[in-house]
This record gives sequence, structure tokens and C-alpha cells, in this order.
Amino acid sequence: MAKKPNYQFERRERDRAKAAKMAEKAAAKRELKERERAAASPDGAGEPHPANED
Repeated sequence: MAKKPNYQFERRERDRAKAAKMAEKAAAKRELKERERAAASPDGAGEPHPANED
């Protein structure tokens, strides 16, 4: 005999997986923007500029 479908549980699992994937993508995007911003900022918050090394 086949199992009885649990539609609510399956829907919650799909929504949870989708939310986790979206959060992962958002975190990666945020991290990339922070790295780009740090590399482009001239105030020294990012990597040191070769001309400033005395």
C-alpha cells in the first residue's frame, strides 16, 4: 500500500530549501560587494596600495 501524501510537509520542505538557496545566494552577493568595495576604497580599508608602502 502506498503512503498517504503529506502535502503541507512537502510544501514546507520545498519552501525551506528555496529560502536556504536564496539566503546562500544573497550572502555570496553581499560578500562579493564587500570585497569589491574594500578593494576600490582609497581610505586603506581594503588591501594596501603599493604606493603607500614606505
